[in-house]
Amino acid sequence: MNETSSVISVRRLTKVFRDFWMREKVTAVTDLDLDINPREVFGMLGPNGSGKSTTIKMILGLLFPTRGKVSVMGHLPTDVAVKSRIGFLPEESYLYPFLDARETLDFYGRLFHQPRRQRHSRIDMLLEMVGLSGVAYRRVGEYSKGMQRRIGLAQALINDPDLLILDEPTSGMDPIGTRQFKDLIKTLASRGKTILVSSHLLGDVEDICDRVCVLYGGRKRAVGHINDLLAQKDHSQVTTDRLSDDDIAAIRQLLQQRGKELLDVAMPRDKLEALFLKIVAEAQQQKLSTGGAVAGGDVAEFLRAGEGENVIEDLVRKTVEPVEEPQTPKAEPVPHPRKEVLEELVAGTTPADEPAQTPRPEPKKDVEADRSIIDSLLKDSQAEDE
Repeated sequence: MNETSSVISVRRLTKVFRDFWMREKVTAVTDLDLDINPREVFGMLGPNGSGKSTTIKMILGLLFPTRGKVSVMGHLPTDVAVKSRIGFLPEESYLYPFLDARETLDFYGRLFHQPRRQRHSRIDMLLEMVGLSGVAYRRVGEYSKGMQRRIGLAQALINDPDLLILDEPTSGMDPIGTRQFKDLIKTLASRGKTILVSSHLLGDVEDICDRVCVLYGGRKRAVGHINDLLAQKDHSQVTTDRLSDDDIAAIRQLLQQRGKELLDVAMPRDKLEALFLKIVAEAQQQKLSTGGAVAGGDVAEFLRAGEGENVIEDLVRKTVEPVEEPQTPKAEPVPHPRKEVLEELVAGTTPADEPAQTPRPEPKKDVEADRSIIDSLLKDSQAEDE
């Protein structure tokens, strides 16, 4: 995919951190090239210090690259209109500990200038979705790390973003939340959203990502589709009903006749995650109480809306329209005084009952200035009458 049709395009991206004397201290990212396509779940993998978080911060416009170019939806990452269509969950949950869950989501909704009714509706749906409805009025500072990641995920979705960037989203999250996170990512991707996930948990990335990029030392070491990178092309796997010893012997003999070798026969097994979720589901059916987060509900309705719409493609193809600023209502024009009133004021300068022989005082400069104003008003009034 070329640069113009990619949601995120990175070309020769390099970031060098320097010390106080501008000496090169560490090179976090070196000559990185990436393209993330619309409606794609893209995984970024690598050990600590490999440059994942630095790359994400440059994509978000939080860091400026030393060299190279970053494009987000066809625009610079510093474009405010583009930022409004991005949801971001940082590696650490930077939340206000004195606010509860509802106040936290309300704060982020206000940052996006959402109407009060829309904010309250989305807050209810998001809290239900991430399983925090029962602790919605507890202060966030009292949450466990996993619960803070849940509310962090909710705040990243409050604006219904087209591009969702998640940095270590399941860190500290229990298996229930992890499973729900995976299902949510798959659902959002099917609704047309583009998602970038950075994680150390390889199993999570393997389950949800379409493509992955492996970084080491700030450089790209491998990139491609999950199946292409993980497939063992020199071996074949066959799954069948349980075999007896005689069946296995017959199969081994058949393969030897064809010049092949039976390498391994094993009984398939479930993942530990599946066993854990089964036990939790049984406990919930028995209605056992818990003081923490519970299994979340369905995906929020506003996140499920607009299925099939090519929102990302539209943003990439056309220039983002500037945000319209609220217009100040124009002040109504002040009506001119009536002509009769002005003439009366001019005629009333000399009182009618005053003796004619009384000499009039010499007009002062300010009176002359007032007369000139009245004359101008008379002209305007005559023009309106005509």
